[in-house]
Amino acid sequence: MNALWIMPAAGSALAMAVAIEPPQNAETIGPDMHKAEVLDIMQDRHQRYTVPVTIDGSGPYDFMIDTGSQATVVTHEISDQLALPSLGSATLVGMSSIRTVPLVELDNLQLGNQVLHDLSAPVLERDHIGADGIIGLDSLQDMRVLFDFRNETIAVESIADRSSNRGFEIVVRANSRSGRLLITDALVEGIRATVIIDTGAQASIGNLALQEKVRARRLQEVETTDVNGVTAINDMSLTRRLTIQDFSLTNIPITYADAPAFAVLGLKDRPALSLGMQHLKLFDRVAIDFSKRRVLFDLPREAARDVRMPFGKKM
Repeated sequence: MNALWIMPAAGSALAMAVAIEPPQNAETIGPDMHKAEVLDIMQDRHQRYTVPVTIDGSGPYDFMIDTGSQATVVTHEISDQLALPSLGSATLVGMSSIRTVPLVELDNLQLGNQVLHDLSAPVLERDHIGADGIIGLDSLQDMRVLFDFRNETIAVESIADRSSNRGFEIVVRANSRSGRLLITDALVEGIRATVIIDTGAQASIGNLALQEKVRARRLQEVETTDVNGVTAINDMSLTRRLTIQDFSLTNIPITYADAPAFAVLGLKDRPALSLGMQHLKLFDRVAIDFSKRRVLFDLPREAARDVRMPFGKKM
């Protein structure tokens, strides 16, 4: 069996001072995630969060929730331990490479109270993904996932729970392509670009079309390693402003790469940016609602406080 799986980069980039400029008319409403199930989490070596899952009653295993991965993934160790049935092979597209990898069947994967059946999972090396496995987009389409960075928790809820927008200053509508939510009206240095929310990547990665449009000057070279274990040397530049709807991130480092994953999404020649955990963690909370095709951002308390005070006064 052959299929196409698109995976994120697991590379690194410099941590730099980044600021958030909130919208001028933001209003905070009390949170409304009482129906969601809050999961215990851990941080992996790339500062990404993992959650416990069981497979066919075995585990728990530490899986990363990855909104940049088309497929749910297991490691060779888990596949061998559980003698998972083979489905042949798959072509896996990483941020730096394309490889053929084994494919196995997951009959019963449990994430909190959510039970997922009949998944086709590529098998990868644990050292390359930094976890026991990945919860990919094939498992998330009917869910909303909330990353609460202030309290360091992850909450998941199904479409039946009918999530509201309460508690979020910013709600951004998104388009869906290959299961991903794409924000198509973002601006990078005033250049319109497509933004992909990628919770499986540490760094934010821009394509070469974006680099050319913004005329990004190399600040330094950085090394990235993708899920196939292939490393690449790429340019990292400082971007003055990234604007999504009514808020902006300023002074953000972006690593630029000629990544096959952008080409598969039809974004090779159009400015595009994969926004990784390096910058998502600047917010108090980020919710990705696949069922309603929207991304919700909760501004840091300091930024929201400045907006709510009249005449620009601070508390």
